[in-house]
Amino acid sequence: MFLRIEASSAVPIYRQVMDQIRESIACGLLKAGEQMPSVRQLADELAVNQNTILKVYNELCRDGVLKSERGSGTFVADSSQQVQEREKMEIVTEAIAQAVDKGFRMQVELKALHELLDKEYEKRKTGEQS
Repeated sequence: MFLRIEASSAVPIYRQVMDQIRESIACGLLKAGEQMPSVRQLADELAVNQNTILKVYNELCRDGVLKSERGSGTFVADSSQQVQEREKMEIVTEAIAQAVDKGFRMQVELKALHELLDKEYEKRKTGEQS
């Protein structure tokens, strides 16, 4: 599993890890039933405290994204397919909210924001690079 921690980010490390796991599930990189790395293994890989990863796993289990099986490990929940669509929308909504906020602060008109979104979407659809 490839996760990246931005130490200089204002976003707490546990939140960065949690968001990236959610995004990996939403994008289909992590599939239902797939085993997650152990808490110790992921903590070592990311060079973070094991309690940070434990917090992430516990919260994702509580949300039904992961499931913990005593003695076997932590797995992507079978219900993750249902969660997947909701997660996609939450991730995209958050990104759009950030873009709108930035546009609003820079006094970019709503029509111009719509045009930018349409243009970027079409670029991706046709395979162009931005």
